[in-house]
Amino acid sequence: MTQKNENLMDKIVSLAKRRGFVFPGSEIYGGLANTWDYGPVGVELKNNIKQAWWKFFVKNREDIVGLDAAILMNSRVWETSGHVAGFNDALVDCKACKARIRADHLIEDALDVKAEGMSTEDMTKLIKENNIKCPVCAKMDFTEARKFGLMFKTFQGVTEEDSNIIYLRPETAQAMFVNFKNVLNSTHKKIPFGIAQIGKSFRNEITPGNFIFRTVEFEQMELEYFIDEKDWEKFFDYWQNEMTEWLEYIGIKKENYSIREHDQDELSHYSKKTVDFEYDFPFGTKELYGLAYRTNFDLMSHQNSSGQNMEYFDAENNRKYIPHVIEPSFGVDRTFLAAMVDAYTEEEAPTANGKTDTRVVMKFNKNIAPVKVAILPLSKKENLSKYAKEVFDMLKTEFACQYDESQSIGKRYRRQDEIGTPYCVTVDFESLEDDAVTVRDRDTMKQERVKIGELVEWLKEAF
Repeated sequence: MTQKNENLMDKIVSLAKRRGFVFPGSEIYGGLANTWDYGPVGVELKNNIKQAWWKFFVKNREDIVGLDAAILMNSRVWETSGHVAGFNDALVDCKACKARIRADHLIEDALDVKAEGMSTEDMTKLIKENNIKCPVCAKMDFTEARKFGLMFKTFQGVTEEDSNIIYLRPETAQAMFVNFKNVLNSTHKKIPFGIAQIGKSFRNEITPGNFIFRTVEFEQMELEYFIDEKDWEKFFDYWQNEMTEWLEYIGIKKENYSIREHDQDELSHYSKKTVDFEYDFPFGTKELYGLAYRTNFDLMSHQNSSGQNMEYFDAENNRKYIPHVIEPSFGVDRTFLAAMVDAYTEEEAPTANGKTDTRVVMKFNKNIAPVKVAILPLSKKENLSKYAKEVFDMLKTEFACQYDESQSIGKRYRRQDEIGTPYCVTVDFESLEDDAVTVRDRDTMKQERVKIGELVEWLKEAF
C-alpha cells in the first residue's frame, strides 16, 4: 500500500468519526476489536444502501421474494452445510508480541503467493523458510499454524452442555435453502425465481481489520436464485450483468472495480463456478461481492439430512428435480466502505475572501446520499430562523433533510460537503421579501434562486 493510499484511508476513518458516519465500538471502555457503530449520518447511508438494494433486486421484479430469517438456527443446519466441520482458518501466534494472525494472509502479504487452502504444515514450513516477519513487531518467532473455528458458539437453555450448543449464523444463505419449500408452497412461484434476504452474520475472524472491511459482525444482502441445471450458464451471465448494473446504480466508478474468476483450487466445495467483484480499496484490491453457482449442493444436502423432500415439480414438463442455485452475494458494510472511498474528493474551492482552500466533499450518488437537502438560514435572527424552519417542515416529508444554523454559512457548506449532501437551501433576508431561496449544488457549487412554491418540484426533478 502506498503512502498516498495509507493517508487516504486515514482521512476517511477520521472523517467517518468526525462527521458521524462510523464510531469505534465501545470506545469509552477502550473499544472492542473490530466492532464499529454506525452514527447518525452513517446509519442513514447504510439504510439507503439496503433500501436501494431491496428496491433494485426485489421491489422492481416479479421473480424475487423476500425473507427475514432468525439468526439462531438448529445446529444440524450448520452440520449439514459443512460449516461445523470445515469452517475454519489457520492461525499463528507471534511469540514476541502475542499477535494472532491468519497464516494465509501472513504468507500472501509477504510472498505474494496464494496460500488459501494450504495445509497447516505447508504454511508453517513457508513461514519458517522465508523468515517472514510479524507485521506488528517485525520479529520472526511464530507458533506452528493451527486451525481456528470461525463460528461464534453459544448455548440455548440454562446449562452449558454440548447438547445445547447453537451458533450465531456465519451467513444468511442457509435460511433461504431451509425455507425453500415454505416459500415455494406459500407463493406458488415457478422456476426460475429467487429468495432475497438482508441480515446480520457473525464470523470469529482471526485478523479482521482495515476499518469496516472485515469485522466480526457484519450485514449481508444475498439472493438465492433457483434454476433448472441446464440454464445455469445463461443465468450466471445474467446475474453478473445485474450486479454490474447495481454498482452503476449506486455510483461506483467502473475504473475502481474488476471481475475475477476463481481458479479451480479456489472454489468452495459447493461451487462449480465463482467470480469476485474486486474493488481497489486504499489498502489493496479486495473482494467486494461474490457470484457463485452452488449447483444443487445445499438443497440436496438438506434433503438427505432432514428427510424432507426438496424437489420442485415442473408441471409443464411433468418432471421433478432438485433446483440448482445461482448466488449473488453483497456485503452491506463493504458496499458502505466502497461508497465512502469512491465518494471522497479533495478539490480547490474559493473562499469568501477571494482566496482558495481545499474542499473535502463526499460525492455520493444521489440514490444513496445520507442527507438529500440541508436547510441553512443565513443568520440566527428569529424571523429568519422561523422562515427557514417552515421551509424545513415543508421539505422533510419529501426528502431526508437536515437543519443547521450554527457557525458561518461557509462552515456549514463545508460540513454538508463532508457528509455528501447534494443540495443546500439557503434562506436569506431577501427570502422574506421575494419568497425565494438559494439552492447550492454540491458538486458544481453553482447557486440558483428558486421560488418557495416551486422548490419541491425543482428538487424532485434534480433527484
